[in-house]
Order: sequence, then C-alpha cells, then structure tokens
Amino acid sequence: MSKNANIRDEARVVKGLPPAVILCEPQLGENIGTAARAMANFGLVDLRIVNPRDGWPSEKARAAASRADHVIDAVQVFDSVEAAIADLQFVFATTARSREISKPVHGPDEAAGIAVAHGASGNRVGYLFGRERWGLNNEEVALSDAIVTLPVEPEFASLNIAQAVLVCSYEWRKTANGGELPFRLDEETHPPAAKEDVVRFFEHLESALDTVNFFRPPERRPHMVRTLRNLFQKAQMTDQEVRAMRGIIAALEKREARPRKPRGEKSIDTSESES
Repeated sequence: MSKNANIRDEARVVKGLPPAVILCEPQLGENIGTAARAMANFGLVDLRIVNPRDGWPSEKARAAASRADHVIDAVQVFDSVEAAIADLQFVFATTARSREISKPVHGPDEAAGIAVAHGASGNRVGYLFGRERWGLNNEEVALSDAIVTLPVEPEFASLNIAQAVLVCSYEWRKTANGGELPFRLDEETHPPAAKEDVVRFFEHLESALDTVNFFRPPERRPHMVRTLRNLFQKAQMTDQEVRAMRGIIAALEKREARPRKPRGEKSIDTSESES
C-alpha cells in the first residue's frame, strides 16, 4: 500500500459522531452552498436549515456547493430552531460573547475538543449559526449550552457564514483525527437529555408559572424566560432529571388546582351529634 493511501485511510478515521451544522434563516442560497462545501471538505454531512428566505431546494445552493451534492441532498429544513436541535444533546451557538446571557465561551479549538468528546460518548452535537445580517437572537442563544467565538480582528469582525462553518469544521476534524482527546467527559455522568425533552420541560415550567402570574410585569416575561432557560441549560440535565423536574411541576400544579381554605378558617363538623 502506498504512503498516500495510508494518509488517506488515517484521514478517514475520526472519533465518534460528527456534529450537525444548523443555519438559522439563511438569506442566500449561495451561502448555504458554500457552507455545504466547507462541511464536505472536513467530512461533515448533517446540514440543517431553519426557514431559508428563498425556500428549498435551491439550485443556487447546489451550484455553490461545488459537487458537495451528498450534503445538499441530505439537507433537512425546519420551521424553528427548537425543531432543528430536537434530537441533539449539546449545542454550540456561534456568536459574540453575550452580555445578557451568561454561558461558557470557547474558541473553536476548545469547542472542537468538547464536540469530539461528546461524539465519542455517543452524544449528538450541533453548531448553530445565525443570520447573515445580525446573527442569533437572545432566545436562540439561550437554547444553547455554550458559545463559540472566533478570535477575529475587532476592527473587522464580520465573517461570512461559510467562513465560520469552515473554521469550526476544520477544528473539529483536526481534533477528531488526533490522538488523545483534549477533553474527556466524566464516565460516571449520564448523557444529557435531548433538546426536545429539555424544551418541553421549559414550556411546561413556563406554562405553570404563567398560571400563577409569576411573570410580572408582563413586559419582563421574555427576559425572565431567558434567565430561567439559561439557568437550567447550565445544569446539563439528564433524561431522568428532566422527568423528575416535570414530575415536581405536575405535583405543584395538582396542589394549586385544589380549592384552598381562607387563612384562619377552621373546618366545621357538620355531622349530627349523638343524642
């Protein structure tokens, strides 16, 4: 076997599950296509699109993909970020550091180590990329587990989506092809719950809090919801923990549904007294 054949075989060996790439409301088919090409360069194939402006399929995307047809053919289209990440267990938001939302912030190399470690443990990971003009909003960032920020020049910080996808894909592939993992998950830790179950927990909790008028004043509700979601995202809850939390909420809802006696009122025995 030739030396070049050995190099090619080694390059094909990667650790664990490769991550998904999620593009949120991309405007141009060309950007989708060049992102698909960047993914194909480094062995990624799971491309998910949320509400593409010009619809799907897109011949412009296919042309710009430059023969990365296997990525374009497998594209999945979703109506919301929540639906696009439903089966994932760890999500990176690629954005600048958020002042409003406190999350772990990593460079693309550190994020790659975390992604490879999760993939090697059988956990599904995704990188969420924002819109061309203004990136991700706070609600979308709140759904993620960590932020990936590229060390760009502050005076010229704008990156094309495909460029950002390329950098993250390259770092993932470099780490996945490497020797010792730079980051290891605790073997005793159970895998985090799928985002679909986490989002259902969020919605259950928020509905219960709406019932008891927790969000006051009403205009503060979006900010308070983001704070709560971010709080629980940091916990990296397992399936069992999500079920336990929903059971607690359900028990409190049942208690709240029971008629309450006014404070200080004593119960009256209405049974007949013995003669």
